[in-house]
Amino acid sequence: MAKILVVDDEADLELLVKQKFRRKIRENIYEFVFAQNGAEALEKVKEHPDLDIILSDINMPVMDGLTLLSHLPEANPTLKAVVVSAYGDMQNIRTAMNRGAFDFVCKPVDFDDLDLTMQKTIQHVKQLQETIKAIKENNILKMYVDENVLNFMTHKEFENSLLTNEQVDATVMFIDICGFTALTEQVPPNTVINLLNGLFDKIVKEIIAQGGHVDKFMGDAVMAVFRGNYHLDRAIDAAITVRDQIRSAEEIDAGERKYKPGVSVGINSGEVVSGNIGSASLKRLDYTVIGDIVNVAQRLQSTAKEGQILINEATYEKAKESFNCEKIGDVVLKNKAKPVTIYEVLE
Repeated sequence: MAKILVVDDEADLELLVKQKFRRKIRENIYEFVFAQNGAEALEKVKEHPDLDIILSDINMPVMDGLTLLSHLPEANPTLKAVVVSAYGDMQNIRTAMNRGAFDFVCKPVDFDDLDLTMQKTIQHVKQLQETIKAIKENNILKMYVDENVLNFMTHKEFENSLLTNEQVDATVMFIDICGFTALTEQVPPNTVINLLNGLFDKIVKEIIAQGGHVDKFMGDAVMAVFRGNYHLDRAIDAAITVRDQIRSAEEIDAGERKYKPGVSVGINSGEVVSGNIGSASLKRLDYTVIGDIVNVAQRLQSTAKEGQILINEATYEKAKESFNCEKIGDVVLKNKAKPVTIYEVLE
């Protein structure tokens, strides 16, 4: 069920909404809460922390809709607003979008169009909520998680996560986006960040789809950890899908040049130490995994060429029945006294 706050000073709007959406209200698809201005709406947001979206007018007494939009990120960071207003000129639309509105619907309202817009917005919000839920369940405190989102985590949960240190069997994967460092010297910063984030989105979706979690982003590389049943198989499946998707993708426009992305991957599996690493005095702790398994995975990725997924011999012995691998030979890895035999995962 989706919970929707309608903010409008028109007295008959509440009745109209209930009439138009009576079937979905009856079937517990939609639940509506009503407010007559932005100030009252902020009180409703406090009273109903499970709200999903807001439908808000612009021109209202006490607090208008544009002012309300500017307060929403602090009140509830996952709540998204659809502006429903007769003021459909481009200036109002742009102002609303710049203040965080998810979409804009003009009055008089086409309720079929409004319903489709609501469904699209609700789906987006549900995805955000699932992401936050995953972060909480895995006790991962990220340096770059928005402060408003972190406020949703209780202090007790934070304390418990700090005390959880354990040795676990896991698979660690490093995925590097090849050729990206050179690209940063040739295109504007905004273009670089947008391109990198777009590629990270593709990678992260496959990691999550295989039950892994992103441990950290390091420049143009991603470190992911897989635990639980068949964690090695799931990590390799994610790596193959990422490699093939990015390999088959079209060239990307990067300013005045074209960029064809590719990835190199290192995977290693075994016992790691899991806990909070960092500086307590700075209040910057990263819930992560450390150990030789992690170090070797990163060095395998550094050795891999574009399009390669590399594993060592111990990991190959665990994966050979499920995946087609080809022996590359012996290589010298940093801080390893003896050469390491490596294999490439083909499919």
